[in-house]
Amino acid sequence: MTRLVLATANPHKVQEIAPLLEGAAVDLVPVGRLIDGWEVEEIGETLEGNAALKARAAVRATGEAAVADDTGLFVDALDGGPGVRSSRYAGPGCSYADNVRKLLAAMTGVGEGSRGARFRSVVVLACPDGSRRVFEGVLEGGIATEPRGSGGFGYDPVFVLPDGSTIAELSLEAKNRVSHRALAFTAFAAWLRSRETKPICPCGPGMG
Repeated sequence: MTRLVLATANPHKVQEIAPLLEGAAVDLVPVGRLIDGWEVEEIGETLEGNAALKARAAVRATGEAAVADDTGLFVDALDGGPGVRSSRYAGPGCSYADNVRKLLAAMTGVGEGSRGARFRSVVVLACPDGSRRVFEGVLEGGIATEPRGSGGFGYDPVFVLPDGSTIAELSLEAKNRVSHRALAFTAFAAWLRSRETKPICPCGPGMG
């Protein structure tokens, strides 16, 4: 079994991602178990750029293959915002609640038919040889007028699914069947399983 570093210090992400890679023949180790105080400034202009920054930083710090993701909320009425800056939408050091409050304030007066939005998650596997591989998941939905539900994190309480529920009203198991992050990591897990006994690094030609 190959050890794979998960390049995140977010315990909520670890909780969601670990079950998605079960059966993929990797020993997933959060980078925080290996390096105290690990943190990377997300200065990329795209989700892929930020995920690659984090994955490559973990590779440099550990010398091992690493995987990272970045997620953005893209709201139609906000011209695709907050987008790649979703995690810091309300400013440096902001909380999940701060971001949600700012989003709902920005959506004041926007009618029900114009509140469409989507979550995009990009997963990047980075290897010590400099190669990488990219996977993506997209979840379509809309923005509620007020938070609902106590599960999940981030914008989950205000992201409405096609069935009318918010992501925060789902159990973790249900969220991991439909979410953007689940779709991206499920695609990654399928790729890992397809390699069977082959090493995950190098990733192959054209992936650098």
